[in-house]
Amino acid sequence: MAQTTPEADWVSRIADDVIAEGERRAPGKAVICASGLSPSGPIHLGNLREVMVPHLVADEIKRRGAPCEHIISWDDYDRFRKVPAGVEGVDASWEEHIGKPLTSVPAPRGSAYGSWAEHFKAAMTASLAELGVEYRGISQTAKYTSGAYREQILFAMRERERVNAVLDRYRTLDKAAAGGKQQKKKQQGEPDAAEVEAAEGSGAAAEDDGSGAGGGAYYPYKPYCTVCGRDVTTVTAYDDATTELTYTCACGHGETVLLREFDHGKLVWKVDWPMRWAYEGVVFEPSGVDHQSPGSSFVVGGQLVKEIFGAEQPIGPMYAFVGISGMAKMSSSKGGVPTPADALQIMEAPLLRWLYARRRPNQSFKVAFDQEIQRMYDEWDALERKLASGEAQPADIAAHLRASSTAALPLPATARPLPYRTLASVADITAGNDEQTLRILSELDPERPVLALDEVRPRLDRAQCWIATQVPAEQRTRVRDEPDTALLESLDDERRASLRLLLDGLADHWSLDGLTQLVYGVPKVQAGVAPDAKPTPELKVAQRAFFALLYRLLVGSETGPRLPTLLLAVGTDRVRKLLGA
Repeated sequence: MAQTTPEADWVSRIADDVIAEGERRAPGKAVICASGLSPSGPIHLGNLREVMVPHLVADEIKRRGAPCEHIISWDDYDRFRKVPAGVEGVDASWEEHIGKPLTSVPAPRGSAYGSWAEHFKAAMTASLAELGVEYRGISQTAKYTSGAYREQILFAMRERERVNAVLDRYRTLDKAAAGGKQQKKKQQGEPDAAEVEAAEGSGAAAEDDGSGAGGGAYYPYKPYCTVCGRDVTTVTAYDDATTELTYTCACGHGETVLLREFDHGKLVWKVDWPMRWAYEGVVFEPSGVDHQSPGSSFVVGGQLVKEIFGAEQPIGPMYAFVGISGMAKMSSSKGGVPTPADALQIMEAPLLRWLYARRRPNQSFKVAFDQEIQRMYDEWDALERKLASGEAQPADIAAHLRASSTAALPLPATARPLPYRTLASVADITAGNDEQTLRILSELDPERPVLALDEVRPRLDRAQCWIATQVPAEQRTRVRDEPDTALLESLDDERRASLRLLLDGLADHWSLDGLTQLVYGVPKVQAGVAPDAKPTPELKVAQRAFFALLYRLLVGSETGPRLPTLLLAVGTDRVRKLLGA
């Protein structure tokens, strides 16, 4: 089948392997790529990698015309482990729900959704739609409570001794690895729980293998109490022939149920995950670095799926953590961790997709919420110019293709993508006023004026949101209302002359390019060289001094938005007034 990308990138290489593996396992059947997300709290940008790696691979397989399906398991039947910090509408009273399934925990106050799980799933679902991610969602609550896994549960209980034997091989390794990790983290000054917390929402909310039942017989199944609704239960007896299961709960309740009819519990995580690999026929599923150590659920699951469930472990790379500019590794248990919805407020979907597509899964990267976002957009725009001129490298072409489109359709794009930093400067100066914004943008290029703001949307909207939500008020630009007469009166003849040169040239240079030439050219003219002469180190010093003077007169500080954009935003009349004309 034809390959749509010009040369193999990491996505194409993995797709080659996944297609071959799928044909080996089940010739002619659709390849299943999988992700798992636990709506235990805000699903953050680190968790998005759990989705984007399989999505990009599945999308490449579809581009080739091969049958493929991307499934996302919503681990909404996981226990509510703790109350996450910083969630609006949530307080310490939610602690009474710890131990209940996420779908049985009330949503935050004011939510339009019926449960904790639905509340956090909804935000991620909307973001995935905006990102163009096509998938089949699977609610684990629906699967377990409908009895869909009944045969798998009964089988795991019958084979519990064999399951326990496999797990037991790794328990010593698990403890040793954990101890090694803690020692290493202490040496590096990292918090012991950072990696575990950063994995929340990745489909591995706990590394539970069912062994903590007070040293009694091993059971890989955990009931939710039918009275208090929590999983603080202990299975005390099970009969394989009748499927009678007896459990007691910390709340004082105890009962005997028929497991062949009882749908109010689930397999422990380390058994649940491999069971689902076998049930769904998963061929490809990546996992985070926290799942790659000896004794982790991914490693142990590989043995359980083969020895117990008679299937094969998915192939899939380890993926590295995703960070935020100026922040440590992300953890959804801590407040203020950015989500895909947060990112999509300040950047267009293709740019966010590009960040995940251009880096191999084992490479960490950061998503910028600070000034770095302007550089990220500059890189993206430079790539598009290279594509237009035929100068882009094959891997860059592939990453751009995956960012800007899916196998099904192209993603929406800004019709006229002006530089993000320019739009941000305009949004900063105008405080989002549409009339002023259009005036300034229409003057950037007189030969091709912006006639309507829709031409520069949605990028303009993202830049305006970035200024409003990510730039502190004290760092925003405030143009002076009145001239700084004291400063103007203190200027020497040379600096007065520099201002006169600028003012005299405004009319003939009133465009973004023209003003750029003018503000850089004034110090050159004063030094007796041509305005287009290459600046010397001495000229660069003179330019910086001239720029600082303009900033002080226009906005009362030493720095600000790019001067050509600032001058356009202020307008000729006000510029003349503030510069003492």
